[in-house]
Amino acid sequence: MSKYACEFVGTFALVFLGCGTIVFMHSEVGPLGIALAFGLSVVAMAYTVGPISGAHLNPAV
Repeated sequence: MSKYACEFVGTFALVFLGCGTIVFMHSEVGPLGIALAFGLSVVAMAYTVGPISGAHLNPAV
């Protein structure tokens, strides 16, 4: 898997899970749940694609 594809997958997961939690579950989980969604998605993608791409997970990079 190329570095660009890994960065795309990592950023997609971060945006999909984090922003999806804000849009669909904000009243049920509250601020702590939103923070956990972002944090756990970053950790999961860092472990998954980190060794390949360096785990920037930043769309600007």
